[in-house]
Amino acid sequence: MIVNGMTDHLSPQTSRTGSAEPAAAGREAEVLEVRRFREGLGLPGLIDVHTHFMPERVLHKVWAYFDALGPLTGGVEWPITYRAEEDERASLLRDFGVRAFTAMLYPHKPGMARWLNGWAVDFARRTPDCLHTATLFPEPCVETYVREAVDAGARVFKAHVQVGAYDPADELLDGAWGLLAEAAVPVVVHCGSGPAPGKHTGPGPIGRVLARHPGLRLIVAHLGMPEYEDFLSLAERYPQVRLDTTMAFTDFTEGMMPFPRRALPRLAALGDRVLLGSDFPNIPYPYAHQLRVLERLGLGEEWLRAVCHDNAAKLFELP
Repeated sequence: MIVNGMTDHLSPQTSRTGSAEPAAAGREAEVLEVRRFREGLGLPGLIDVHTHFMPERVLHKVWAYFDALGPLTGGVEWPITYRAEEDERASLLRDFGVRAFTAMLYPHKPGMARWLNGWAVDFARRTPDCLHTATLFPEPCVETYVREAVDAGARVFKAHVQVGAYDPADELLDGAWGLLAEAAVPVVVHCGSGPAPGKHTGPGPIGRVLARHPGLRLIVAHLGMPEYEDFLSLAERYPQVRLDTTMAFTDFTEGMMPFPRRALPRLAALGDRVLLGSDFPNIPYPYAHQLRVLERLGLGEEWLRAVCHDNAAKLFELP
């Protein structure tokens, strides 16, 4: 099957014959490919700031949404490459040499964020290589549970403006943004309009947040696709704004929302504020593809080392 001009890849956990042996061989080959990439750069490992772990029944609903070609997917066929149980997914990331990853979770309605944050506390306790992740939603109690999450050790937050369908500049969130800025806790925000626009996506709404809280450690997911250049401008204006590479430059995304090559020098200049993100496990291609497309940009090994490890190690003060 062809997806946006790209061949559909088999999941490493399955095969068309149903045999475990081809699946195991595929996983071994994929692990070797990622290892070659790491070792070629002399990296001790990778740090992926955009991976999804959440309660299993919630994640299964997310997968069902992708399977049904829900409107927020842009109506594009989107096979989930790493559809496996939680332990298997975490184990595969470790096999890839990912030494730290996140549990990007997000609510789509009031009353959900605090429950997700409770689950995340337990997941962080039993998954020491996961950066304890929390989330938020515009509701009257948001500042209270954001403070609770920070006090419980949350090291990164996730905000999904597209799925949550809320204005990040909503006054209900103002105290929470201020708290996170003061605590210097980074926030990964899906605020770009890809793969489908939302009422409050684009640089304008999140730009109003930054105008109020210029010290907020904001990590713009997906390089802000498809408004790449607008979000590069935000990063150039605000020294604490960073961008993650999630799905950017891949064959899948370039067919829909190509990154303008004229903007590559600007991305290179922000090399100390670009972080590796993958969207694992919800990606329609092998994990190594994200790494290789960054390599083929030709921005140099120093840039790649910073993006794939060093920038995040510094941001999260990893030993």
